Amino acid sequence: MKALRRILAGITVTILAFRAVGSFLSWIEKQDDTSTDAWVDEDEFEDA
Repeated sequence: MKALRRILAGITVTILAFRAVGSFLSWIEKQDDTSTDAWVDEDEFEDA
């Protein structure tokens, strides 16, 4: 019975780790998209 619980716990931890990594990577992609949209060209303001 202990072995079954340990196996289930290991599977659960593995699934949670993959979900955490996936969430982190999608967050990074969103940060990349928003940073390029919010980029300000300083030379443009100097010309004005």
